[in-house]
Amino acid sequence: MHPGIPQSVFGARRRMSTRKLCFALAAACAFAAGSVRAATEIQWWHSMDGAMGESVKGIADKFNAAQSAYKLVPAFKGSYDESMAAAIEAIRTGKAPHLVQVAEAGTATMLTLRKGIKPAYEVMAQAGEKFDSKDYLPAVSSYYSDIRGRMLSMPFNSSTAVLYFNKVAFTKAGLDPSNPPKTWDEMEAATIKVTEAGMACGFTTSSQSWVQLENMSAWHHQEFATRSNGYLGLDAKLAFNSQIMLRHIAKLSSWVKSKLFDYAGRKNEAEAKFTSGDCALLTSSSSAYAGIKRSAKFEFGVAQLPYYEDVKDAPQNTIVDGASLWVVAGKKPVEYKGVARFLSFLSSPAIQAEWHQQTGYLPNTKAAYELSRTQGYYEANPGADIAIQQLLRQPAKDSRGIRLGNFAQIRDIIDEELEAVWTHEKGPKQALDDAVERGNEELRKFERGNVKFWR
Repeated sequence: MHPGIPQSVFGARRRMSTRKLCFALAAACAFAAGSVRAATEIQWWHSMDGAMGESVKGIADKFNAAQSAYKLVPAFKGSYDESMAAAIEAIRTGKAPHLVQVAEAGTATMLTLRKGIKPAYEVMAQAGEKFDSKDYLPAVSSYYSDIRGRMLSMPFNSSTAVLYFNKVAFTKAGLDPSNPPKTWDEMEAATIKVTEAGMACGFTTSSQSWVQLENMSAWHHQEFATRSNGYLGLDAKLAFNSQIMLRHIAKLSSWVKSKLFDYAGRKNEAEAKFTSGDCALLTSSSSAYAGIKRSAKFEFGVAQLPYYEDVKDAPQNTIVDGASLWVVAGKKPVEYKGVARFLSFLSSPAIQAEWHQQTGYLPNTKAAYELSRTQGYYEANPGADIAIQQLLRQPAKDSRGIRLGNFAQIRDIIDEELEAVWTHEKGPKQALDDAVERGNEELRKFERGNVKFWR
């Protein structure tokens, strides 16, 4: 104790210091609590499970670590159909997330929700985030844009159709593995050569509606449906029973008996026939690259989708498969700022390049493609850039994409009719005509039920 200073003074000082400490601690606690409250939650429903789901979680973790104002919470909601159905119901009941991943075939359905969704270009503009659809691969942005070129949803997992070929089988058959078929006439010559050299089958395909009709129509600048493939309204009619598509399906049909073409199934069953060494050529999704590289015990190559060289303007561009992220309406302005910030983060070159290289899906932006190239990814993975080259081509009126209602049901119909061709129960013309007629019935059902909601 200091001499000459009453003990009561020291007590008062101690009490004052204690009060100051309490005030300081209370302020710190209040600040910490305020910081927690400031992290606005952004909910994201998706359909990526397994390894892809881990990649989605990785993106969310990176975004959350990069800033503290928002917390992105991804949640797996089942298949594309299940997730979209859950989202539509949640929108109607006011319990929807901020973002929902929807397959490209569900675009028309999402547009019938009108006030239930908020276009991506509006979200970005209102939040002041830098955003230009011209930064994206042309055939990617066009698929998810309106007729004025404004992006309605944000592209996420994108892929397109390409040709895979067995280089070992080519060499054995006397074909040049550095010169894969570019046209369907060259495809025919190649399939004959490899089967004569002992291959069980020449060519097989995954997702036959998407590859052999949807992409082939766009690749040859042929309308799949009227009204710009449905972009201009619900009154579109299917038109893929054209002379060029008839010629194509007839060619494949003529290959069936001799196993130049061997049908494997509606989804990706054909990939196993390729990686096992049964079939020398495969048309499938570019996103299959990683799986094929992992499973094939032989050297393979990737080439662009074959085309008919006598068709004017061919090749044009292929179209995308996969899904995009839709923003749900009815949220608070601060939440939309968080959504916009995340979409900017997701579109950044580094994140897009990492997603592309990690998952096998395509980079959606030109900058991410260039970054992947400078990082040496395509040197280490030859052919992984073929799909991008196809999507860099500027889309035309009939190659920007397909926007039809009940599209999943229409694809099922096309599968049924094409299967009747491969088994020779129907001729190509009858099957395509029947697919158009049956598919148009689905379009009219969708039109009757949604015309008042079309935006």
